[in-house]
Amino acid sequence: MDGTIVPRKPARTFLKIILPIIIVALIIVAFFFKGYVIVEPGYRGVSVLLGAVNPKVLNEGFHLKIPFIQEVVPLDVQVQKAQSEETASSKDLQTVNAVIAVNYRLDPAKVNKLYQELRLSYKDRIVDPAVAESLKAVTAQYTAEELISKRSEVSSKVKAILSEKLSTYYMKLDEINITEFKFSDEFNAAIEQKQIAEQQALKASLDLQRIEVEAQQQIAQARAEAEALKLQKDQVTPELVELRKIEAQLEAIKKWDGKLPTVTGNGAIPFINIDQLKQ
Repeated sequence: MDGTIVPRKPARTFLKIILPIIIVALIIVAFFFKGYVIVEPGYRGVSVLLGAVNPKVLNEGFHLKIPFIQEVVPLDVQVQKAQSEETASSKDLQTVNAVIAVNYRLDPAKVNKLYQELRLSYKDRIVDPAVAESLKAVTAQYTAEELISKRSEVSSKVKAILSEKLSTYYMKLDEINITEFKFSDEFNAAIEQKQIAEQQALKASLDLQRIEVEAQQQIAQARAEAEALKLQKDQVTPELVELRKIEAQLEAIKKWDGKLPTVTGNGAIPFINIDQLKQ
């Protein structure tokens, strides 16, 4: 080395001093003119620059934006609930009023497309009409009674149709619940009468079965008694008859008190009172 001093380059000195100042100034301007945005948890941000929707979706967290010319619209991607009361018709032309609850959510990766096509009115323009159309399409395939007895099957079909409709507009269906089916008072009365008739028919059938069983039991009992009588008759012989007579006479003798009966009157055999003769 020859001992000469090499002067510092002015450009490096400028960068070290001025660059931090510029960065701090930009940060101050960003905060002062709202040049940033924070996307809350459960949301996605749709960036709109001079009226054009940016194809990039902003995730949760902190993001910078250009003041005055860039806007970030937050869209809720959490599960949302839509509940409504819909009127439809059954296969047998009964009016059906149903309360249906739908759980759905926006597709987080495609909220920019949804906003571009529907803005924020997706529930009124898509979800509610799709629910009504899906329900009507399914209820028309079942009678009113089937809608009650096959509710789970009806719900599954409504879910399949509604899921396809919502997916067209960048939404996902999680679950549906048909909480109630209501029919006209006349139909409810007819159903009640039918149930009463079915219960009465069932009772009559059970009574008939009981009567048949009792009759069979009586027949079986009569047969058993007839068999017993026949068996007894077969066992009766002249010797047995004589034996029974002797047994009856012996029993009578055991019960006799030693006195002969005194009989008066016409047509009777007189008996002599032995006690009187002794006197």
